Amino acid sequence: MRHLPVALISIVLAFITTPPAPAAEFPKITNSQKPGEEPPTAAEAAAKITVPKGFKITLFAGEPDVRQPIAFEIDDRGRLWVAENYTYKGRGFTDEFNDRIIILEDSDQDGRFDKRSVFWNQGKRLSGVTLGFGGVWALNFGKLIFIPDKNGDDKPDGEPVVLLDGFECDKISHNVVNGLMWGPDGWLYGRHGIQALSVVGAPGTPEEQRTKLKCAIWRYHPTQHVFEIVCEGTTNPWGMDYDLHGELFFTNNVIGHLWHAVPGAYYKRMHGQHFNPNLYELIDQTADHYHWDTSKKWHQARDAKGSTDEAGGGHSHCGGMIYLGDNWPAKYRGQIFMCNTHGRRVNVNTLERKGVGYVGKRAPDFLHANQPWFRGVELKYGPDGGVYLTDWTDHGECHDNDGVHRTSGRIYKITYGDPKKLPADFDLKKLSDRDLLKMQFKKNAWQARHARRILMERDAVGKEVAVHSGEDVGDYDKMPTHHKLRWNWIGLQLGRLTDDDYLEMLGEKDEHLRVWAIRSAFDPVQPKISNRLFTQLIKHAQTDKSGLVRLYLASSLRKLNDERRWKLVAALAQRAEDANDPVQPLMLWYGIEPLVVNDKVKALQLATESKVPKLRTFIARRLAAK
Repeated sequence: MRHLPVALISIVLAFITTPPAPAAEFPKITNSQKPGEEPPTAAEAAAKITVPKGFKITLFAGEPDVRQPIAFEIDDRGRLWVAENYTYKGRGFTDEFNDRIIILEDSDQDGRFDKRSVFWNQGKRLSGVTLGFGGVWALNFGKLIFIPDKNGDDKPDGEPVVLLDGFECDKISHNVVNGLMWGPDGWLYGRHGIQALSVVGAPGTPEEQRTKLKCAIWRYHPTQHVFEIVCEGTTNPWGMDYDLHGELFFTNNVIGHLWHAVPGAYYKRMHGQHFNPNLYELIDQTADHYHWDTSKKWHQARDAKGSTDEAGGGHSHCGGMIYLGDNWPAKYRGQIFMCNTHGRRVNVNTLERKGVGYVGKRAPDFLHANQPWFRGVELKYGPDGGVYLTDWTDHGECHDNDGVHRTSGRIYKITYGDPKKLPADFDLKKLSDRDLLKMQFKKNAWQARHARRILMERDAVGKEVAVHSGEDVGDYDKMPTHHKLRWNWIGLQLGRLTDDDYLEMLGEKDEHLRVWAIRSAFDPVQPKISNRLFTQLIKHAQTDKSGLVRLYLASSLRKLNDERRWKLVAALAQRAEDANDPVQPLMLWYGIEPLVVNDKVKALQLATESKVPKLRTFIARRLAAK
């Protein structure tokens, strides 16, 4: 995408708001933990944490200034917006309390907050928060809501607008919908646990037009208001991030801690069945190891002692950060970090290409809390490259009934030495479009990500963003791969990519650019696939040496009409090198299964000609079951 024309039509994102009702007094917060059971002080807890040599731990905030931090986001000024959840009662929820969103600012950049304010205090079962498009997005009481703050004065402009409802939150004790994150494609991503059966749609949508989901990763487009499932399975995803090349990974509990979020994939579940009974086989976790002794039953591996301690500390994980900041040493860049609940530590995996996808390899644990009250929830790197780590601070977890210590909670900041200070008036929203474009070449991906979202916001309200390469930005041909990817992600988010852009990307040497040509072309808010482009996709299915490219072609099968789907799967099924891959044969099956019983002739032809034995077996099994 070297030259992107100025959009002729701008998408206007408008929310009709009313003045907010006067907020009721915030209920007094009380503990249900047994009297006398108290955690170490926040300062004591911070002092006990051990990290590798050269790193520094700062207590950014602790109770009473922050409590029960279930989620947080960093805004364009580097401030933390923290979702505090008081309504969780250990197993289930209570309406006795409210949840709220607070803002913490470190104006002198010493690693400790010095300004605090409350943005909103009328939450219930609050489990996710992020910012953008003139307000705050949150998961609250089974709904995706938008709290407008167009003028950015840190006060709601009106009552929350419900964008999606139907997320189950009444009949479950935990595993709720959670986590919000902007993806490289401009969509808002979220997670969903296995206990809840949700039937999701915009308010007023008839049930037959809603989307059913259990354990899944999902996404929502902020301007087109499209909702869809990305992939399904696992147990209780509670962390995710994407790497330098836009590959999304998420963390999970019990049956595996690390998964590559391939669109259209069906993963193993802890229990129960997927909605489709004809999947036959499910994809396993991306990691090649477990963080607990699997010779024991999962509920017996919570003490983080002996063999489970050696394996990584336990089966329960929260948070997932792929470090792409500019403060930590280079050896940590691109690794994924996750909090281990029972191990009271932070586990680390490296991400390596293998077959059509990835494998997660265990790296040395990064952090040990060295005290039993630590409950790490989320990690994120910020504009100076330092990492914020939230600590729920409690003695139990979701399966315990010993009470909840609601009056505690901490946030730590982890830096390698002292990071470079940001300008005193740091605020990405003050930058021009051109300066935001230049942010795509920053080493710290935080700045590039936020800059792309701001450009998308401006374009969405009619402030058309002119995007092109040139002397003041850089020569596209000379850019490294991840800079080219960022450039094309801007085009995708703004809806500016064309067939010529896709074809140019398909001709790139680096597999990741070819992958994003496919992913972008099949984005549901983009124009339909042209015949010219589809012809090139078939050629890549036949000849492309990259397993990752072939994986995303298989992932895209579900978005094609019947005729094109048969043609594409026929080409991919000839790739004998994928016959024994643990992922690709299943992705081919998931993509073609809905068509098998409706066209037996083509199904039998595919089975006869396929060089992927598992695909032949599954076709025969499906036809025999009809």
